[in-house]
Amino acid sequence: MKQYRSGVVVLAALLAAAVASGCAAETGGRGEGAPGGPAKPAAGQPGETVPKAGPARALDTYAEALRKKQAARAVAAKKWGLAKTPLAAPEPPKVKPRITTRKGFEVRDDAGLPPVFTTVPTKEKIVFLTMDDGAEKDPELLRMMTELDIPYSAFLSDYVTNDDYGYFKKMQRRGVVISNHTLNHRYLPGLSYAEQKREICDQQEKILKHYGKRPTLFRPPYGNYNRDTLVVAKSCGITAVPLWSSEAFPDHMEWREWDRDLHPGDIVLTHFRGKEDWKGSMPDMIRQVMKTITDKGYAVAKLEDYV
Repeated sequence: MKQYRSGVVVLAALLAAAVASGCAAETGGRGEGAPGGPAKPAAGQPGETVPKAGPARALDTYAEALRKKQAARAVAAKKWGLAKTPLAAPEPPKVKPRITTRKGFEVRDDAGLPPVFTTVPTKEKIVFLTMDDGAEKDPELLRMMTELDIPYSAFLSDYVTNDDYGYFKKMQRRGVVISNHTLNHRYLPGLSYAEQKREICDQQEKILKHYGKRPTLFRPPYGNYNRDTLVVAKSCGITAVPLWSSEAFPDHMEWREWDRDLHPGDIVLTHFRGKEDWKGSMPDMIRQVMKTITDKGYAVAKLEDYV
């Protein structure tokens, strides 16, 4: 039996050698299959093309996509009159940071309630652009933000959006997340628990009806809230309450922080407003806020990638 197995092994070795010899004869030992073709360099020798591993290929693909995206953004920035091309945001984190309530913004017995914050914890030089209410429905804003590929979030109040839900549906199709800013933009601490529930939870249902999904983010009007606000918000699906650290207008910025500056993870507020309320249009406001953000070396990232 040992002699039989040994014979099988020897035969297999001879067959393998014959196949290898036949392949070499077929190509003349000079290429990949065509007679007279160029010789294939030995592994590690000059002229060898070493295929890149998966992660390296993925990195090259990402870098090329980013380069093309920035080139298109530069063209759009020139078209829309921006002072500089907006900077590219880094890839979002695989795990979202843990959000906690900012010191001084707590309510009593707030364990388990949605956190209230003005800045997302990150070391990246990014900020988040958010727009409130929905009174102004400027089609130029839709085109501008799409071509510039700048992410932003919309916190909507029904009383000013119910005359044109379609405008914000177009915005949603461009990747903007629709979030809750109450039905009627009332001062919530002055309302009863039941009244607050109507303002917040009924707006959840309005957004579900018109945009297909209940929000998880909520911003109280004027940034004012009490414990009932957070209890009600949690009861109808809200998980976080982002406020803001600065506010953008067409002709200036307003600052919450003492140093009047941007910081990594800051949330920037602005509104859907036009020349009836401002000294300029929404595109004017974007030019102003993006100049500030870019001049300070920051990029705009998508809030919902982090919260």
